[in-house]
Amino acid sequence: MTEFDDYTQPLVSVIIPTYNRLEYLQEAIASAVNQTYRHLDILVCDNCSDLSPQAIIDSFQDSRIRLWRNTKNLGMVANIKNGFKMAWGKYVASLHDDDIWEEDFLVKLVPMLEANPHLAVAFSDCYIINSKGIIDHELTAKNSQTFKRSELKTGIYQPFYEQGIINMSVASANAAVIRKEVVNWDEIPLEVGGCYDLYINYLCSRSGLGAYYSSEKLTRYRQHPQSDTLTDNPISNIRKAKNHLFCYEQFIADPNLEKFQAYFQQRLLAANFVLAQSFLQDGQPETARFYFSKIIQQKKNSLRAILGLLLTFIPKSERIPIWEIAGFKGQG
Repeated sequence: MTEFDDYTQPLVSVIIPTYNRLEYLQEAIASAVNQTYRHLDILVCDNCSDLSPQAIIDSFQDSRIRLWRNTKNLGMVANIKNGFKMAWGKYVASLHDDDIWEEDFLVKLVPMLEANPHLAVAFSDCYIINSKGIIDHELTAKNSQTFKRSELKTGIYQPFYEQGIINMSVASANAAVIRKEVVNWDEIPLEVGGCYDLYINYLCSRSGLGAYYSSEKLTRYRQHPQSDTLTDNPISNIRKAKNHLFCYEQFIADPNLEKFQAYFQQRLLAANFVLAQSFLQDGQPETARFYFSKIIQQKKNSLRAILGLLLTFIPKSERIPIWEIAGFKGQG
């Protein structure tokens, strides 16, 4: 037992957005219920699933759990925004319906926020698990390296633009606790889509407050065939690229982020290339042509963009071999 088991300690709201994942939802809720930090408000935000999760919630017989069920599907961003806005706690933490927290996740992060009022967020490293919940140690190490958490030491970072926006080390979707008052949740535009966690990182870092990082792996991020990060089809890639474009255009317009302009411009070019390539894959060569041309206007020596532009004038049956030889993703 610790001092943070006492209900006199600050309330933490756990937001669990869910949609048609009853098989995983029970595990996610259980990992919140089993936290050694006990003073919780657990809000399950159901985005009009085919079956209500009420029976699963009732099975826990825990008065800390409440359900908000949308009468229609609002989309991912609106659903989780509503959850944050309905939260009662001083601190909020998002837990995806297919992810899991270690039982000491909150008890190791909340005290740092309480002891340091100049912190906006506390976050940790995480495990990667498969559809059966088994830890993939190779993917876990790769994930930590990709998001530069493997290079971070436990401690406070202030400012944390680099950790929050550039390296995206802060996994605010499943491995962070946020001081609720720091973020104006109405400021999260629907256009951010699947990049909503990146945008939350932006709003937190823009506050000028700091971030605390624990190098312990205190959460488990599940990768499975239905994961948005693993979905690889033109429509999905178009959606995600547009989300990235919107975010980086906002970041470029922020004078506080002027030192990172070159990086954001590179990200914009990358998102435009994904858009062009995906529209070509989706059988929309005219739209793809627009985005390839846009890249060439900004980077005249982009050979891949020039080749992509040429491919938009070639019939699909003749395009595929050239596409594959050039190393483009998927088939054109």
